[in-house]
Amino acid sequence: MASVAAAALASLSSSLSSSLFSKPSLSLIPIRTLPRITCSLSTSSSSSSLEFNITFAPPKPKPKLKPDSAEPDPEALGGQLIIPWIVRGEDGNLKLQSHPPARFLQAIETKSKTKKKKEGAEKRVPTAEPKYSKAARRFYNENFRDASQRLSKVLAAAGVASRRSSEQLIFDGKVTVNGSVCNTPQTRVDPGRDIIYVNGNRLPKRLPPKVYLALNKPKGYICASGENKSVLSLFEDYLKTWDKRNSGIPRPRLFTVGRLDVATTGLIIVTNDGRDFAQKISHPSSNLSKEYIAAIEGVVSKRHLLAISEGTVIEGVHCTPDSVELLPQQPDMSRPRLRIVVHEGRNHEVRELVKNAGLEIHSLKRVRIGGFRLPSDLGLGKHMALKQGDLSALGWKS
Repeated sequence: MASVAAAALASLSSSLSSSLFSKPSLSLIPIRTLPRITCSLSTSSSSSSLEFNITFAPPKPKPKLKPDSAEPDPEALGGQLIIPWIVRGEDGNLKLQSHPPARFLQAIETKSKTKKKKEGAEKRVPTAEPKYSKAARRFYNENFRDASQRLSKVLAAAGVASRRSSEQLIFDGKVTVNGSVCNTPQTRVDPGRDIIYVNGNRLPKRLPPKVYLALNKPKGYICASGENKSVLSLFEDYLKTWDKRNSGIPRPRLFTVGRLDVATTGLIIVTNDGRDFAQKISHPSSNLSKEYIAAIEGVVSKRHLLAISEGTVIEGVHCTPDSVELLPQQPDMSRPRLRIVVHEGRNHEVRELVKNAGLEIHSLKRVRIGGFRLPSDLGLGKHMALKQGDLSALGWKS
């Protein structure tokens, strides 16, 4: 009897399992959602019939979302985690929704477009030229940069002669380049590589460095080379000691930047950098002011100051000073002194301004050019080397 009941139970169990798990739709249901099946078997010795009692557990109720809860239960959403968005509806009340609001998506899209435009603009902007150290620039200039220059300029820089005199030497056939006579001053040469001879003498490969000097010019010297009392004769001791200080480097050819007349004393710049520095400082476009102290014969009145400030015509151009000032009287100086500042720098400009006012100059001294003032302890006929700060005061950036 027991064997019959066991066989019937096995048959019922196989039919039930095939009916529950054979359908594709039920195979997708999570295990936790399957109904709970209970089976009871009762046998009676007095009856041969089998009685089965199969019951199903009631479905688990879905929890209701509380109004004040911001995070829904994943169990209530069938195992899917959804990030809620709390937005304010058209009626002004807050509500939950599963997708972002439209204005948020629009803001993200606008920001993305702006970022792309900015990145594109940055790509179009050219990068600044990299700055290298002085040692790196020097290495580049000595090894890679084209150092060729005009032949006449090379001769002048080497101290052979002035630019025009060097051109005349070239025209006369007294200059050879790499064994051939050169008659063209514009020929490009490199003194470090080309072999240059002038009047049978080999030109040094190394050119002298740039020299910038400030001189306190005494009275009686002229600002020209080749004369007996040239201001350049005051640099003979400087040039004599050049070979000791700069072995193997030729002496620089010095000349003055601008001029002072023979009777005027004071500040004047001397250099061998004519193409760049001298032209920049002496050209009227630089607008460098120049300050003079003039000792006057006689008495200076207000009428004289007004006449000087009104200016005068020099070489067909009306010139007016920047400022005119009567300096206080000093015990050791009996003559009145005027401070006159000009910027045009025409020939004898200060003397013509004072003469036009009906006054006579006893002595004239230049004490300042641009922002550089003649040191008070620099004696007459003495010179000093200009530093980078002094050159900047003159408006020069090397």
